[in-house]
Amino acid sequence: MAARLRPTLRFTMHSPLIFRASTRHVLLTFIACTATALRAQISAAPADTPPATQLAPFVVQGRGTDLVGTAASASQGIVGATELDARPFLRRGELLEVIPGVVITQHSGDGKANQYFLRGFNLDHGTDLSIAADGMPVNMRSHAHGQGYADLNFLIPEMVRQVDFNKGPFFAEVGDFSAAGATEFRQFDALPRNFVSMTLGDQNFARFAAGGTQRDGAVATTGALEFTHDDGPWLLKEDSNRFNGVVRRAWMGANADYRLTAMAYRAKWRSTDQIPLRAVEAGTLERFGNIDPTDGGDSDRASLSFDATLKGADATTRLNAYAIYYRLNLFSNFTYFLDDPVNGDQFNQRDRRVVVGGALTRTWSAPRAGGTSETTVGVQTRGDFIGELSLHRTARRVRLATVRDDSVDELSAGVFAKNETRWSEWLRTEAGLRADGYRFKVKSDNARNSGTRLADIFSPKVGVVLGPWAQTEFYLNAGTGFHSNDARGTTIRVDPADGVTPVDRVTPLVRSRGAEAGVRTAVVPGLVTTLSFWALDLDSELVFVGDAGGTEPSGRTRRYGVELANYWRATRWLALDADVSLTHARYRDVTGGGTQIANSIATVVTAGATVGAGEGWFGAARLRMFGPQPLNEDNSVRAPSSTTVNLRLGWRAKNWEVSLDVLNALDRANYDIAYAYASRLRGEPAAGVGDVHFHPAEPRTWRVSATRRF
Repeated sequence: MAARLRPTLRFTMHSPLIFRASTRHVLLTFIACTATALRAQISAAPADTPPATQLAPFVVQGRGTDLVGTAASASQGIVGATELDARPFLRRGELLEVIPGVVITQHSGDGKANQYFLRGFNLDHGTDLSIAADGMPVNMRSHAHGQGYADLNFLIPEMVRQVDFNKGPFFAEVGDFSAAGATEFRQFDALPRNFVSMTLGDQNFARFAAGGTQRDGAVATTGALEFTHDDGPWLLKEDSNRFNGVVRRAWMGANADYRLTAMAYRAKWRSTDQIPLRAVEAGTLERFGNIDPTDGGDSDRASLSFDATLKGADATTRLNAYAIYYRLNLFSNFTYFLDDPVNGDQFNQRDRRVVVGGALTRTWSAPRAGGTSETTVGVQTRGDFIGELSLHRTARRVRLATVRDDSVDELSAGVFAKNETRWSEWLRTEAGLRADGYRFKVKSDNARNSGTRLADIFSPKVGVVLGPWAQTEFYLNAGTGFHSNDARGTTIRVDPADGVTPVDRVTPLVRSRGAEAGVRTAVVPGLVTTLSFWALDLDSELVFVGDAGGTEPSGRTRRYGVELANYWRATRWLALDADVSLTHARYRDVTGGGTQIANSIATVVTAGATVGAGEGWFGAARLRMFGPQPLNEDNSVRAPSSTTVNLRLGWRAKNWEVSLDVLNALDRANYDIAYAYASRLRGEPAAGVGDVHFHPAEPRTWRVSATRRF
């Protein structure tokens, strides 16, 4: 590993097509299309339609929902609020562990985005996993810390109505970051019941949350807020403070519904980053100790979004628009004293941006001989206006030098079309095509690294569904997708560290190719089982670089595997689930002396039981195991497996609920994540020492919650 800060932190993005036209033309076209669609829907609605007097009923969805006859692949699914609420979890990001095969960990402070793992990917903080919330992208492209950085800390769990997910590049409506999969959080328009909740735990954990809905005929105004404090088990108290707030106004008519949502998030924390194994084994550093006590950061996010669904006689139009303000100020030190023996290797990554965008889709349904046909076309736009994107050398959070300082305008537009045709009672097909275009404009403090670059890519998709027979369907899917790279890497010419050394520019958009065969069955009442066999090739891998704190492109990769997922509602009061994911991941060419992909998890097993229904006692038990993993290309260094058990026991009455969560109940000394690279402690050789650097999982932790509903 290079013994210096690497300034290029690679990238990934979200959808849309730029036809090499000006930004103004793209935006005006989008606005015109939107206005035309709205005008058409309004004029088509009967003038004497009476106003609605109540909100539409809410239908509870979940993993137990029978998607036979509607799903497009075996690895597509829905998780509902009831299942989310029943799970004890340590971190906000673990909401995604409801998706079979997904693992969530952390390598730094809890105010930072989590580490995501899926299908043999170490997705870093979100690369190759597209995450959205009510149509707003969560992944940040050309991010200061890493491409596709996706911080879920702005979500309030009680506001999440359901999580939709799919895996593989098979869905035309999803573009950037979706090679491994895509997921979307959908929030409540109206909470089922108002609530006030308080949670207290060891390590000075405290959380207060409250939310409620006020209804006025067809209009519902919903608000929620949350404050969390946590010191964690670290010798350096994390002093993590997080505030979240959300307000949504939803109104519905006979032929349309609308949502206007405002969200705000702020966090500040100190972090204990990954530590060298050699120091722990030598007894000079405690397991929950630190090397640099000044690491940490703060972050803000605020957003305003609007959604509309307009229903006509034979078509439905959906409109989404959003504006996001985002800021991150992060201090990290992964190599300690390798670059600078006097001041240390701490660096500061700063990101400040405004993101605006939206989507317009229209879906037509029509009968045909022997079945039906449904066609959807859409356009998606996004602009990231990044006023500050910088990397600085620091010591104890005091700036020593600037490695690079940039501003970036990254614009994208995408159009897609897909058609689902039911040819007969046992045959369905889905075919789609995306076209995405990007414009990268970088203004760097080194003029040689400034510039503008354009790129586009086309992504076809196809799927075939056979059945159902005895509540069982078979699926075949194939398609291509892509991830974007950091805008700075597309225009770079010289290393910002010295301003002289030539650096190769990266490919702006990197293609992925995937295929999947699977089956879904609900033949046993209450039991939904899916089995899928999949394969995925990437033209370039994004890998974590310890001394830069971000990702860089590497070689071509190939992954294939099998996933088995089961959810069984055994009785009214008992639900069981068990999922297994097995993956084989390799570079297609020898890289770094081998073909292993660092941090590619080959085995993930999750299982759980939830008991209780209505008033009285309830509980849950969760098991998560992920297997050992290579930490370098020749497989000479490996991280051990990790097994975690979380428990919940509680009691509820009509308006009250109390519960006890015991997290990591077996008190396993797991690694949350581990890396292999060179670092230097004081007194060690100037070239550093190659070692395993790990972030320990938190020990046994308890939390008690009390909730009042009204």
